[in-house]
Amino acid sequence: MKIVFNKLIDISLNITDGVHNTVIDDANGDCFLLSAKNIKNGLVNFDSTDRKISNDIRTKLNKRTKMSIGDVLFTTVGTLGETALVDENCEKYEFQRSVAIIKPNDKLINNRYLYYLLKSSSYNYYFRSIATGAAQPCIFIGNLGKTKIEYFDDISYQKRIADILSTYDDLIENNNRRIALLEKAAQELYKEWFVRFRFPGYESAEFENGIPVGWEVKKLFDVANVKYGYAFKSDLFCDDEALNPVVRIRDIPNNKTNTYTTEQCDERYLINENSIVIGMDGIFHMCLWNGGKAYLNQRVVEIESKIENLNNLHLYFVLYPQVKYWEQTISGTTVAHLGDKHLKKLSVILPSEDICKKAKNFFDSIMLQKSALFKQNENLIKQRDLLLPRLMSGKLEV
Repeated sequence: MKIVFNKLIDISLNITDGVHNTVIDDANGDCFLLSAKNIKNGLVNFDSTDRKISNDIRTKLNKRTKMSIGDVLFTTVGTLGETALVDENCEKYEFQRSVAIIKPNDKLINNRYLYYLLKSSSYNYYFRSIATGAAQPCIFIGNLGKTKIEYFDDISYQKRIADILSTYDDLIENNNRRIALLEKAAQELYKEWFVRFRFPGYESAEFENGIPVGWEVKKLFDVANVKYGYAFKSDLFCDDEALNPVVRIRDIPNNKTNTYTTEQCDERYLINENSIVIGMDGIFHMCLWNGGKAYLNQRVVEIESKIENLNNLHLYFVLYPQVKYWEQTISGTTVAHLGDKHLKKLSVILPSEDICKKAKNFFDSIMLQKSALFKQNENLIKQRDLLLPRLMSGKLEV
């Protein structure tokens, strides 16, 4: 099979990046202005917390980018080389300058094939080598366009490679949908039992001070262990996965760290699986940690239930709205800072023992199923990433 070389610009119809100018937010807008942080694990992720713009503004920005379904997205500022394909939601979003939009020439290269090619380790290393800037690495669009792409010239062969790799991504996405359904089921049970108080036997329950008799209001520190992170030296951070993984605030939404350190780590700062992790600055991101072995960085806190029948997922649902309330009301010099004094004010409604046990059994089942799906995804990602360079180099024929 013949391999050819061309500059990326020569096999693309257009390469541009998102808007450079100031864009006015629209709190009532039904479209979004996204950035590099919204592209992760091959997906474009956004929700109501992202910047909102009007549809008219999005349409105006699109005249410049010409972004459409199937284009390849590539992050060029901060976290470099995250890629995704523009999906059917593209009429709801546009990008800031930290994301490049590549429109492949489909007569020369298949868009999914190019997407996987740019994800491969050889290009990942290359892009890091040409990045400029110390605090925030950046790849200029001109330099991106000059990148020499090595690819098979047979379009049908490109598609076969993309189909093989897509099979893994389809399985991963299916597992992600199953995880989302499990999370929704858990959230619905929590709302039904502990917000609407329609728990088993609620018909005969008596209430006092707004909660069922026999239930108690406790402070967070009475029902949970709280562990604070360590001040790792930022100048020792790197992306070498063979070193010690460290969870920073920006890693929490992805439930996975991309930060590693050469610094010796104390085991007491290790995060426990399925514990609650909270970022204490800016947007107070929270997650139940499923990202494997990692250490807590400073301004990252781990919370674990110390009550036998109080599941961490249950505790997460209790704390989430309270932490998000603090996010809206705490003001710092430039960003909001969650402190120990705020954590000590968090309260937990502790149900009666029988209801607590029933809830724990349900939440335990949900967490076991989620953990199994996360592990499946980890294995699928490893298999795909092992296949990718062999397919792209021709060492493994299809």
